[in-house]
Amino acid sequence: MKIIALFIIVFAHFSLFSQSDSIRKKHMPYLLFEKTTHDFGTLEYGSDATYEFIFKNVGKQPLIINNCKSSCGCTVPDCPKDPIMRGKTGKIIVQYNTTNVGSFTKTITISSNAQNNPVVLTIKGRVKSKDEIKPNP
Repeated sequence: MKIIALFIIVFAHFSLFSQSDSIRKKHMPYLLFEKTTHDFGTLEYGSDATYEFIFKNVGKQPLIINNCKSSCGCTVPDCPKDPIMRGKTGKIIVQYNTTNVGSFTKTITISSNAQNNPVVLTIKGRVKSKDEIKPNP
């Protein structure tokens, strides 16, 4: 009988924690991107390769981005420093160094206080070599 009573107490305890956790998550910010992958296609050597990832905070609390980290130094993200309020949009600007020749796939990890933390963004494409760029006669 003691085992059954202990089981009921433990079950009730975990039920209360899971309910409070789901209620807490329900009120947290949520980072919703228009898209999480961008394909630059084929780029000229030394050209501009910048893309803006647009997002919206669809949660109930202000969204705070703590960190934006790229998978290598050839990719530079610029993230908002101020909180993004409920229902508002923001952008993460990503720039790739097109002096690196060849195909690339790079990721940017966004750390925040959102329910869906972290979010990983991806850029990809191919940079032509200088030899592939031929002047018109």
